[in-house]
Amino acid sequence: MTRQRDQLFTNPARQLVDFAFDEAVVAVFPDMIRRSVPGYETVVPLTGLLTARHIRATGGSNLIYDLGCSLGATTLAILGQLGDQDARIVAVDSAAAMIERAREQLTDARVELRLADVRDLTLEPAAVVILNYVLQFVPPDDRLALLTRIRAALAPGGLLIVSGKIRFEDPAEQAFHEAAHVDFKRANGYSELEISGKRSALEGVMIVDTEAQHRQYFSAAGFRTVRKWYQCLNWAAFLVEP
Repeated sequence: MTRQRDQLFTNPARQLVDFAFDEAVVAVFPDMIRRSVPGYETVVPLTGLLTARHIRATGGSNLIYDLGCSLGATTLAILGQLGDQDARIVAVDSAAAMIERAREQLTDARVELRLADVRDLTLEPAAVVILNYVLQFVPPDDRLALLTRIRAALAPGGLLIVSGKIRFEDPAEQAFHEAAHVDFKRANGYSELEISGKRSALEGVMIVDTEAQHRQYFSAAGFRTVRKWYQCLNWAAFLVEP
């Protein structure tokens, strides 16, 4: 897939509407997320490695859900680590433009792509469920219900992998990480107009929780073990087990 450079927010009009995963975003998404999310290029391949490792170690169910799969980067990382191992990956996204483009590169017979809202999806017993950069876009009132349904669907010994942006309860800590994140985007070529424009578009669409809130959700949903296995500035990844 050809990577187009993200220049969407050079147009001030983009900040007048809420951020959406439309065709314009899909066209530049690989460049956008690489230049906007610290640690993305570490989290995705390691998610593939951790998923394949878990499938091999536990046996039993070999069903994997990639919820909010976008263009399929995580699914591709899993396939690369699985090799020829038997598995079934259900990759789900609510954006039709994402699913359409994902079909171009997810041609492995082990992958099933579904256009659906993850909140409405019927989940079969699964070995691994992945929510990479997704939970922050689920309305806060729906997050516990989604996690509870995932917990109920996990087969014995199952694993949930969650990554996303976090915020900090301490104002000084929050200010430090937000400033460093802005510097990260500047260093990757975004202008002040682009940074402020995207921030305005995401306001009210991406609602970010603290690490403590994540852990409270996991506990309330019935999970017992939470490991924060990665953090880069204000972005973190968790391994969550029953």
